[in-house]
Amino acid sequence: MTLKLKHNYILLTVALCALIMGLVDGVLQPGYAVKSAIKIFLFLGAPAGYLLLDKAAGKDLLSLFRPRPRDLLIAGGLGLGVLALILGGYFLLREPLGIDQLALTLTANSGVDRDDFLWVSLYICFVNSLLEEILFRGFAFITLKRHTGRAFAYCFSALTFAVYHLGMFTGSALPIVLLATAALFAAGCALDFLNEKSGNIYVSWLVHLCANLGINTVGYIVFGMI
Repeated sequence: MTLKLKHNYILLTVALCALIMGLVDGVLQPGYAVKSAIKIFLFLGAPAGYLLLDKAAGKDLLSLFRPRPRDLLIAGGLGLGVLALILGGYFLLREPLGIDQLALTLTANSGVDRDDFLWVSLYICFVNSLLEEILFRGFAFITLKRHTGRAFAYCFSALTFAVYHLGMFTGSALPIVLLATAALFAAGCALDFLNEKSGNIYVSWLVHLCANLGINTVGYIVFGMI
């Protein structure tokens, strides 16, 4: 596979994954199990197709899954900090920003209710976060950065990560959508930075996992589960 073809394949498949999942979340809105199956197929299918086209790339992709003990310690500390920041921000801003109602709207848009929230939240923390890190950080950043400029890989990875989440905010006020987009873009850049320093996806995944855990804890509070 030529360098240009590698570059174009990553750009096209990641952009399509983000746009399709935005459409699924915001317009089609199937049940959560169906949506998750679509996401697994897309987010693993894109890098799998890359391997089929260029078998020599396997070594590079496998390197994304080789953590170093020091990286895991750093990730644990950062993850706990993010978790504390999310929970602290929730209790501080829940009334001024109407966070409880926003949380109920987001879960309703995702086809999730109180009865299945526990199982869905576990999936979001451990599986969904890993899928996102494989596609947006491992594939759309670390792998893409080998074929393009560093700044371009940062912007593309973070932008597609933000676009992918926009379907969740269907029905929300425009200021909320804009704020969420900016926050997701910034979060994407921060996770890319962690990837760049570690050379694998484990640091960003553990931080992402803790962020999802914090958000899901807010959900437990809103649903009266804790």
